[in-house]
Amino acid sequence: MAGMPTKAIGAQRTSISVAASKRDTRLDVIRGLALITIFINHVPGQIFEYITTKNFGFSDAAEAFVLISGIAVGLAYGSGFKAGKRLEMAIKAAKRAFTLYLAHMITTFVTLALFICGAWLFHRPGLLVEINILAVLMNLKEGIPALLLLGHQIGYNNILPMYGALMLMVPLILLLNEKSALLALAVSGMVWLLAGIYQIAPQNMLFEGDWFLNPFSWQFLFTIGIVSMMHVKRGGTLPRHPLLFALALGYVVLSFIWVTAHLWDLGNYLAALGLPAVLTGFDKTFLSLPRLLHVLALAYLVINIPAVSQAFRRPADHPLTILGRHSLNIFVAGTILAMVGQVLLYITNRDQVIGPIFVLVGIAAQFAYAYHLEYRREQEKTPPLAGGAIPVPVRISRGVDAYGQGKRK
Repeated sequence: MAGMPTKAIGAQRTSISVAASKRDTRLDVIRGLALITIFINHVPGQIFEYITTKNFGFSDAAEAFVLISGIAVGLAYGSGFKAGKRLEMAIKAAKRAFTLYLAHMITTFVTLALFICGAWLFHRPGLLVEINILAVLMNLKEGIPALLLLGHQIGYNNILPMYGALMLMVPLILLLNEKSALLALAVSGMVWLLAGIYQIAPQNMLFEGDWFLNPFSWQFLFTIGIVSMMHVKRGGTLPRHPLLFALALGYVVLSFIWVTAHLWDLGNYLAALGLPAVLTGFDKTFLSLPRLLHVLALAYLVINIPAVSQAFRRPADHPLTILGRHSLNIFVAGTILAMVGQVLLYITNRDQVIGPIFVLVGIAAQFAYAYHLEYRREQEKTPPLAGGAIPVPVRISRGVDAYGQGKRK
């Protein structure tokens, strides 16, 4: 920008700020809320856990997070996936998957260190039998490779492997969507159904069983997010009809009553119909239909109720917007903090005062970290001015990658 007239610089900054102000921040805000909810749920045994979304419906923050991530992938990768650039976009998705793998390794081994140190320092060996840790410690020769190969996942450290696997599927999803949105949804739905019926999932290595979150099942929700966003980007609109609205609202209300009134025994009547469990159950591993329909119904209501939709549309500098914008970093920090919280609650016998205080402090720490990341981002992107003038931070409109990390357009 050296030699650029001052007025030109000012005009450029104005246009940049206007572009940023028009950015739809609902994805960041909802993702920020999902991050907070996941953190609270990952510190079980304290009172805030009982007021999170999982207690009021079939789905929880994990479903919301995956749907939002699919939408974000449609934004970040969809337009660039075209002839001559498909390989480039596939490599980009693979790099993101590897980044998620590295992040998972950080949270996994930090979790191991926290629980081992907690058991040693506070003389509480029971910590070593929590969250699938003992299987690794009893057989390090096989346990460590199993962790590295994702064949063993420590409890509460199982979202990122699933999401990394979904990122590897992105090129295929986008290729199918390029042919036809209905084709992409049909193929994805068939994979979801077959995985649920025949229990097809990546296997554990240290003991029998599957991944806690099966990517072959969760890819359907992810694909729905991608295809929906691509449809909108092409100028399409999501279907709006009073009947669909009534069905979505009725299903959300039914789910609320079912969960809050503990009507789980009614599931036996559904099972008696002889249909596959993936259609009638509430299993999270294979993303059973009731859970899938619940998160989609919620999303439909958020989009179609103006007051609700507007409530999620916050300014770019709103705390929740900033939190959601740096979601991968915040997720890693939140996971580590949650593991600290689990150790703390264990050694204090789940003290009902310490637990809530820790959760509040942990949430505050995540917001502080998000603001630190935002400050660094602003410093890195501020363009130098002619004559050595001190640059004024400005917000530049960016695209969004799978975890909300901005990329220059």
